[in-house]
Parts: sequence; structure tokens; C-alpha cells
Amino acid sequence: MKYPEILSIEDVLARLDDFDTIIDARSPAEYALDHLPNAINCPVLDDQQRITVGTMYKQVGSFEAKKVGAAMVSKNIGHHIETLWLDKPRTWKPLVYCWRGGNRSGSMATVLAKIGWPIVQLDGGYKAFRTAINADLEKTPDLDFRVICGTTGSGKTRLLDTLESIGAQVLDLEQLAAHRGSVLGNIPCQPQPSQKAFETSIWDRLRRFDRSLPVFVESESRKVGSLRVPGALMERMRASPCVAMQVARADRVKLLIEDYQHFACNAPALNAQLEYLVQLHGRQRIESWQRMATAGDMPQLVDELLVDHYDPAYLKSIDRNFVQYDKALQLELPDITHDSFLAAARKLHAG
Repeated sequence: MKYPEILSIEDVLARLDDFDTIIDARSPAEYALDHLPNAINCPVLDDQQRITVGTMYKQVGSFEAKKVGAAMVSKNIGHHIETLWLDKPRTWKPLVYCWRGGNRSGSMATVLAKIGWPIVQLDGGYKAFRTAINADLEKTPDLDFRVICGTTGSGKTRLLDTLESIGAQVLDLEQLAAHRGSVLGNIPCQPQPSQKAFETSIWDRLRRFDRSLPVFVESESRKVGSLRVPGALMERMRASPCVAMQVARADRVKLLIEDYQHFACNAPALNAQLEYLVQLHGRQRIESWQRMATAGDMPQLVDELLVDHYDPAYLKSIDRNFVQYDKALQLELPDITHDSFLAAARKLHAG
């Protein structure tokens, strides 16, 4: 077969897990926004070089821009070969792609093919991949979801983590979104991914699930932080069987203080987030909660937040949004120890 081999997005997706390396030849900024699952970034032009060549193309002319660009591309490809691929055997089979036109990935594919590696180039690049992802996510996923429901602090995320640790199939949307799904859900030093990257992560998880086995997921709202859950997935989740977790309120308070230590030990950050609740609860109530945070009275603050904010909102929405909640399997945990979560996970996993 002649290389580089140029394949359509359909053919690439059918063989996506067969490639030894997936190479994103776009700039670091493009890669950071989103990329194919498990792709590594090996830009043929970095962000500044791309600007330089693009400006020269417009202001000087295509011929001069191509000369300068070719020199940059050649150096960058040589650097990637020297630092990443000199140890690769002749049978090493990479996939390379760029944005759409194929010029950047084509340059790299040509060089790697001349060396003798059986390189594959994605026809249509990332844009073709994005189109395919959008089409897949618009379809209702053919999966048997089991929705883990429960008031804030009942340990839904801990249960999902435990389920995954014993081999169950889990779709943890909060983990993929880098957000805990509430006004206090921001995770320190971990910004949320882009909407496109979030959707790619969801698509990648969905495609790997065994259709004959259940998939456990939390009863999320349509948005996790600033990110939107794909509509078809959301509708399937809301129509699926539910599991209702029951945990004592005192244990819920303890669990939340454990999970939100970054706020429990940082009153200014917590008070800044509480400001977002002024319209719901009024200035007087928020200032009372902020005084508790400043004084370090976290148990009382968390308890009041549960009683006055989180629980009413949950109870108002759960029946309306998850149509099988009235038939939910009741799962009562005696405490929040690891053994209790493990016993609950094993019960669910066993069916």
C-alpha cells in the first residue's frame, strides 16, 4: 500500500483504537480547545509562527509566506522526529490530522511516509471529526442508564467512584466537566474544559461502553458549571430508572466539609461564591452565612445551606425532571465510611 494513506472520518473512527499514536499537527491553542481522544500535540507551526505566516500571506504574498512557512515546518517536523520518534520501529502506525485542508498534516505525513512508516492522514481533519461527533451526540444513546439520585451531600460522586473501582460502567459528567455541579462546584486550579472538549470526552466514554451492561450516571441538570450536557443524552438519562440514595443529614454535612475543604479553609473564596445566592435568599441571609464562614462555623453553615438552599431546590426538580424517580430503588447508607459505599456499589453492580 502507498503511504501516506488518506482515510475518511468514517474509516478513521472505525479504526481509532488501532493507531499507535494520534498526532495533532495543529497549533497548541487549537489543540487546547479540543482534539481527538488521546492525541498528542506536535505542531508543524506553533501559535506565533502561524500568526507570522498568516500575516505575511496577507501583507506580502503567498509565495514569500510559503517559503518562510516551509522553513518553519521543516524545522518543527525534524524536532518532533528527533525528540519523539527516533526509537519507533518500522511497524509504528500513526494517524495525523490538522484543521481541515490537510496542508499541515500533509507535510508531516509526507515526511513520515518517506521514512517508511505506514502513516495515515485524516481527510477533512479535525473539522470532519467535529461534524461526526455532533451527529453522534444528536442521537439518543442506546445504553441502559441507571441514574444515581440523592440530595446534595449524599455521596453520589463517591458512589460512582466506588462503582468504577469494582468494574462497573460509569459516566461521571462532573469529572469530565471539572465541576461539582453547584454554585460551589468550581474545582481550585482546574478550569473547566471547552464545550467541545467536554463533548468529545462524553463521546469517547459512550463509545466504549458495553451495550449489554448498565451505565451508572448522576442525576445532573442540563448544565454542569458552564458546560451543557448534550440534549439527547440528557433526555435518555431523564427517562431512565433511578436509584435514590438516603444518607443522614449529619453525615451529609460531614461529607460536604470533607469534599469542599478548599472552601472550608478559605472563607474569602467561599464568601465570594455565596454572593451568587443573594437574589435567591436576600442580602441579610447571605451576610449571616458569610459571617459563619468567616468564623469557621462550617457545620452550621453547611447544615443551613442544605436545609434552606440545596434540599428545596432538589426536591422541587427531581420528580419533574426524572420521570422514573417515583419508582426509584431505595439505597440507604448507614454512614459514609468506605465500607458502606463499597457495600452499596456491590449491591448495585450485582443487579
